[in-house]
Amino acid sequence: MSENSSVIIGTAPDSWGVWFPDDPKQTPWERFLDEVAESGYKWIELGPHGYLPTDPARLADELKARDLKVSAGTVFTAYHRGRDQWDAAWEPARQVAELTAAMGGGHIVVIPAMWRDDVTGEAVEPGELNAEQWTSLTDGHNELGRRLREEFGLQQQFHSHADSHVEGQAEIERLLEDTDPGLLTLCLDTGHAEYGGASSIDLIRRFPERIGYLHLKQINPDILARVRAENMTWAGANTAGVMTEPPGGLPDLREVVESCEGLGRDIFGIVEQDMYPVASFDVPMPIAQRTRNYLLSCGSRTRI
Repeated sequence: MSENSSVIIGTAPDSWGVWFPDDPKQTPWERFLDEVAESGYKWIELGPHGYLPTDPARLADELKARDLKVSAGTVFTAYHRGRDQWDAAWEPARQVAELTAAMGGGHIVVIPAMWRDDVTGEAVEPGELNAEQWTSLTDGHNELGRRLREEFGLQQQFHSHADSHVEGQAEIERLLEDTDPGLLTLCLDTGHAEYGGASSIDLIRRFPERIGYLHLKQINPDILARVRAENMTWAGANTAGVMTEPPGGLPDLREVVESCEGLGRDIFGIVEQDMYPVASFDVPMPIAQRTRNYLLSCGSRTRI
């Protein structure tokens, strides 16, 4: 194990209230980049494709001017819906992968489709998969991981998600059992894991080789109890404030960071605050600054 392994803290457009490529409720991208740099971060994710400039030369210039670097891009998939989803997912994934690689990033965060709409909360399909759908899901992600690696040198980081078919501990474990460890590792989102009833610490301890990337956030346990009691959708839960500023929620991010420092390799820990829509464009930066400072205090080798 490397004595110098560390958790590298970064941030993402999500922490500035960004969920979509273009939305007037969202922080303008220039302000996002300016405030990320002012808050002391060095690493960012690209966020939804089209939010930041997609021309590699222009984006590289914008990042260089602020001394920022890219850790990952994000793509969305729905492989459980059948083979025809491969073509539907690959073209946008290819665009994101191409830009991520051009910016020097090494990872693609992959988010599965939600069975309830992330804005309206309307159910668009059943909440559980049958055996055939599970096979389509895992086969699709194995193939995606292979192509990302072979064509772009990027690692697929699967992000379990609220109101998706891979949300809880059992589904995450099944996904790991049924996929190639070389082609799929986890973007362990501590907030979404907690929301789904999964234990981040248990996953780190039992599947250390499958933890490839982190999204660091916390859940307000009182609001989560209300979410469960009222069977609220992810959209409703988010509006109710289920995600909370660290260190006021669960899981214990100090324990998460310390556990990941023992993995024997550097790993990104990207702050995601899930606050769409922000009440004011002045809200995100102070939270981002406080969260950065808190996370840097959590481990002996945590750095930016």
